[in-house]
Amino acid sequence: MTTLKQRVGSMLVVGFDGKVVDRHIKHMIHQYRVGGIILFGRNIGTPKEVLRLTTDLQLEAEKAGYNTPLLICIDQENGVVRRLGEGTTRFPGSMLIGATQNPMNAYHVGKATGEELRALGINWNLAPSVDVNSNPKNPVIGVRSYGESADMVSAFSKENIRGMKEAGILSTIKHFPGHGDTEADSHLGLPVVPHTKSRLMNVELKPFIDCIEAGADAVMSAHIHLPSIQIEEGRPATLSKSIITGLLRDELGFEGVVTTDCMEMDAISKGIGTPQGGVEAIKAGVDLVMVSHTQGIQEETIEAIVEAVKKGEITEGRVEESMKRIQKLKESSLSWNQIETSIDVPSVVGCNEHRELAQRVFDEGVTLVHDIGILPLSQEHTVLVVYPQTSLLTQAEDPAGNSTKLGDTAQSYSANVDVMQLNEPINAIDVSNVLKQAGDYDVVIVGTVSAKLESFQVELINKLKEAKSPVIVVSTRNPYDVMRLSEVDAYITTYENTSAALETAVAGIYGETTLKGKLPVTLKSL
Repeated sequence: MTTLKQRVGSMLVVGFDGKVVDRHIKHMIHQYRVGGIILFGRNIGTPKEVLRLTTDLQLEAEKAGYNTPLLICIDQENGVVRRLGEGTTRFPGSMLIGATQNPMNAYHVGKATGEELRALGINWNLAPSVDVNSNPKNPVIGVRSYGESADMVSAFSKENIRGMKEAGILSTIKHFPGHGDTEADSHLGLPVVPHTKSRLMNVELKPFIDCIEAGADAVMSAHIHLPSIQIEEGRPATLSKSIITGLLRDELGFEGVVTTDCMEMDAISKGIGTPQGGVEAIKAGVDLVMVSHTQGIQEETIEAIVEAVKKGEITEGRVEESMKRIQKLKESSLSWNQIETSIDVPSVVGCNEHRELAQRVFDEGVTLVHDIGILPLSQEHTVLVVYPQTSLLTQAEDPAGNSTKLGDTAQSYSANVDVMQLNEPINAIDVSNVLKQAGDYDVVIVGTVSAKLESFQVELINKLKEAKSPVIVVSTRNPYDVMRLSEVDAYITTYENTSAALETAVAGIYGETTLKGKLPVTLKSL
């Protein structure tokens, strides 16, 4: 017979540090019977180490008396938000896939991603992001979205879910009720989406409606506020009964599992606080409360929910409701028979077929937006390649998803390439140093990283154009960078600063490939 603490614990997804099962996570499994574990880059080593970790987690759960295996989840959106590292396939992210204009690419990448996750003992992917990125100033979604059209996001997301389902992986549509038209990051504050109910139904909510009909396994709530729907002023959607129960359950008819985004994000932790946030989320109708980092806060959250049940703020029936949904989700995809005790990584992980698929999609997605006739360059052109050091732009990202290869890749095509890697962020001295040298080269290639957010990147490019230097810009993240620039000679967007995306862009610059992508967003003046 499980205790109340264990029944409540089954409604938590928790994270921990390290690549092996430690005392912290053993305690959470045995003491509280937590429902799921979330893995981040901090937990990821080689494929063999990942499989050893997930196997050990399941063996620990079996020892603790679980009826069904743990949910083991990860944010493997691909592109800029990915957790798996060496030895696995680096698949392109959503906006690059959107730029291929072919939803079947979302299916194939979803299936291949799912196959690699499943082979490593991960059974639940916190993807896809079905947010419609209609706001160029969005600081946290951007290229994690398939594009700015609700219909397009629906089409690509449904195919991605279908692919993961065929691979035996549970999917999650996020960030409900739609984080695409925000100008704040919910990791750092409470974004507001001010639109009318009619607009929300036609844009932000449409992909959720379509993906629910297509069989999405779970929905992740967002820590955002929708004043046109929510009765409670200034309350995050995650904690809102009018959003989770009224809109998602009653109006849209979703009967599956609802999980929160991490409750240690500032929109919750610096407002109501994570433990009380967990209480309010369950009152709102959430099934799984995600506390991704701190053991003390994980335990405080469980204790706060237990206390709320004892006081009658949360009924035993409400807890049972969620437990049944979670159990149904687990039984749909998980069984102890699937847990392998031998640590032999299946050959599908990082296989040639997956690498070829990824490269084909990169080739179809990297986009030549503008060219006045400067391309292709020849190996005889003297070229200066300039770019800032790679940095993580949001707390959702992991270092495993980032690379700085633009200069190295250009040098692999020509001996006449020099490289200047600048500070992050670029400063006035960097701008001056580049301008002093630019005149000695036939062409300057500038790699940008969300230049719309950092004025010295813009100043550098505009001053190079004033000095009459031929300039090719490679936007290695948001395609919107060009909206703040003087007209450049050529503009390419890779949607992500991963090695394969940058290599495809450079191949296009030197005429080794034709860049085939089509923008999935509109570039207009800010």
